[in-house]
Order: sequence, then C-alpha cells, then structure tokens
Amino acid sequence: MLRVLYQDDWLVAIDKPAGLLVHRSELDRHETRFAVQMLRDQLGRPVWPVHRLDRGTSGVLLFALDRDTLARAGETFETTRVDKRYLAVVRGWAAESGLIDHPLTRQYDAFESARETPGAPQPARTRFERLATAELPIALDRYPTSRYSLLRLFPETGRRHQIRRHLKHVSHPVIGDATHGKGLHNRMFAERLGCARLLLMCEAMCLPHPVTGAPLHLQTSPSDAFAALLERLGWLDALRPPAPQAAGNATCASSPCGPGASRN
Repeated sequence: MLRVLYQDDWLVAIDKPAGLLVHRSELDRHETRFAVQMLRDQLGRPVWPVHRLDRGTSGVLLFALDRDTLARAGETFETTRVDKRYLAVVRGWAAESGLIDHPLTRQYDAFESARETPGAPQPARTRFERLATAELPIALDRYPTSRYSLLRLFPETGRRHQIRRHLKHVSHPVIGDATHGKGLHNRMFAERLGCARLLLMCEAMCLPHPVTGAPLHLQTSPSDAFAALLERLGWLDALRPPAPQAAGNATCASSPCGPGASRN
C-alpha cells in the first residue's frame, strides 16, 4: 500500500517508493506495478499524475483526482510557482553551498530518441547546500579512501533528469545512478553498505493549491534503504530544516522548501 501524505477533494500526494514507475512506459514493457494503478486501486477512483519522478527517485509525488484539477495544477507548474527540495548522496566532498548554472539539452526517453532531436541547450539551474560528509576507509580507483556528501538541492528549473545531470557535470554524481554515476561507487554501496537504490529523493514540495489558492506544503522523510544508510553514516541528525531565503516563492515563503522556484 502506498503511503498517502495528503488528500482532499481535488488532490492526493504520496511518498513514492524507489524503483516504482509512475505510469506504464515503453522503457519497461514487462513491468506490472505502477504508482497510477496502485493508487487508483487503493482509493477506488481514477488519479492523474501532476508531475513526474524518475523510477529510481523516491519522495513526494502529487496526483489530481479529476481532469479539471489536473489542468489547473499543470498551469501552476508551468508558471514557476512550485518549490521543490531534494536530498542526494553524492560522490566526493562538495562545496558547502553553490549554484549549478549549466544549460541542458532536452533529453528524450529511449523510445523517443529515434524520432526526436535534442535541440539547443535550455537554461538549467540547481542550488544546493551540503549537510554532511563522510570518509570511508575503502580504497576505490586510485584513492586510498572514499569520500561522500549529503546534499540538499533546490532545482530552479525543471529539465528532465536535471539534478542527476547537473551533479555529474560538477563531478559529484548521485550514488546508485546507473546512467550518470560511477559503477565502482554504486557497486561498493550495494555490496558493502547494503544500499543498491538511487540515493535521490524529493523531500518536500510547496505550491499554491490549484483550486483554493492556499499554500500547500507537502513533505516526507527518508525511509527504507535510504534512511538505513543515513543512520549508518551518522547523518540523520544532519537533516535540519533549510534556512529561510528571501529568494523563495513568496506564496510559500514559510514553507519547508527553502530557496528556489522549480517548474518541474
């Protein structure tokens, strides 16, 4: 059963588990479990995803309960009025904070690439703050020890796979990322630390309610293998709320999401 974070007459938000597809996809025709189908069966009514999370990414996922609300929510996301906050475990010791301002070409799924062209790079920005670091006495590649960081990230734009691609660009790939990460580190986490999942989650989201206009704050916490890994590395106490930022969305200035306004 999916964990429901919020529900009213128009919307429902869940804590999506890692490894669960949002809906049926050509990427995996043999998959039989999807968040849309599971939530529909759980609630006994149709649901429509308002946005998307990668299959490996866990955390806040919002659905509309009717098509009119879906259209309204879509307009909200398109007008840059949605704040998001992510957590990620990455390779290396990242800076204490920063902005990754690196344009990205449009990225298509594998089944789209044969008939689509990427086009010109689009603006893409991701702010981050470092919450914790660890150095493990495990030799990988040419280094005698292995260093990792826990980051909180605030995407200001919504390009596909933006966080994963941006972190690869600054040489701090997300652990467990088979596409943009490092296999040596991914395998070490799976074999020696018991964590084989993508270590990326949507921790919080804030947006004006598409029907009532009231600020809607949605939040969850790390669970399963993510939480176990944070505990093992002594990082659970590092999950402090982000500092208030004047740059945040005025509508949700008191939200848990902190800086940045994301489109997706």
